[in-house]
Amino acid sequence: MKPGNAIVLAVAALSAVFIPGCQARHSDKEVYYLITTNMATNYWQTAVAGFNKAAAQDHVTAKVVGPDNYDPQAALAELKKAVAAKPAGILISSADAAVLTPEINDAVAAGIPVITIDSDAAGSHRIYFIGTNNLDAGRLGGQRLVKKLGAKANVVFFTIAGQTNTDERLKGFKDVLASHPGINIVEVVDIKSNLDAAFDKAQQLLALTGPKKIDAFVCLESASGKMVADAVKRTNDKSRVLIAWDVNPNTLNEIKDGTIDSTIVQKPFTMGFVGLKALDEIFHDPPAQFGKDYSTDPFAPYPVFIDTGTSIVDNSNVDLYLAAAAAHAK
Repeated sequence: MKPGNAIVLAVAALSAVFIPGCQARHSDKEVYYLITTNMATNYWQTAVAGFNKAAAQDHVTAKVVGPDNYDPQAALAELKKAVAAKPAGILISSADAAVLTPEINDAVAAGIPVITIDSDAAGSHRIYFIGTNNLDAGRLGGQRLVKKLGAKANVVFFTIAGQTNTDERLKGFKDVLASHPGINIVEVVDIKSNLDAAFDKAQQLLALTGPKKIDAFVCLESASGKMVADAVKRTNDKSRVLIAWDVNPNTLNEIKDGTIDSTIVQKPFTMGFVGLKALDEIFHDPPAQFGKDYSTDPFAPYPVFIDTGTSIVDNSNVDLYLAAAAAHAK
């Protein structure tokens, strides 16, 4: 072999080792799981797209599982199957921390990296959490609500109780409303992921008049906004303030036509994408001790929380988000 050819081969070999993200570092035998909370929603389909894109970039295998509705026990069953498969890592949304924490701990004890996204299980041994600062997101929504309502009003919230994320969002709203005693929280409706229940309850509440009239509805999860908007449309009364959650296409269109005032935007694609990348890094460079509480370690190799960001979409910027959604769909 000529010396020049030997040098070229050596450089090529070194490049394969040191170029970040190079396929030589990875294998399709590395399997990463994403366990979702409600696979049927646009929100989770977007998170899956981010997860799959990261897997394609790294040439690893992505497996996505989870129930089509809010079902913590079904999520637990999927988590148990994933742990038994001994994957390279698990990304999971904690539909109910009390239900999922023991199995998360078992996974980490078995040496499987676990990261939570969207909804955290802070008391578990998961490595860390990637998602929205839901308390701040609730406060952001609360400020919008106060701006739209003024000094006195009746408000109803729609939520899925028991999830850390929705509970923190509600607390954020309450933090803001605490300094506005004239804005009264009439009811917090737990829809339990039943969209028909959200529509039916909204219709009942919209029939109230006089001092009991509901002036605003706030949806703390992505699915109920469309159903409440449908109920509002039937009244032909757009004086009610409706704040939704996330950027479902239906939600954006309802902002365009004025039925929904605004929506609080998260980044599920980013959660899925960054989540797989983070699991991959941990798999290839594991910590000396799994299950350690890194939040108390000033020299920890991991953060406690990665905030993927939050913003408000209203009629002033909805076209930007519609354009982004259209571009992503191509």
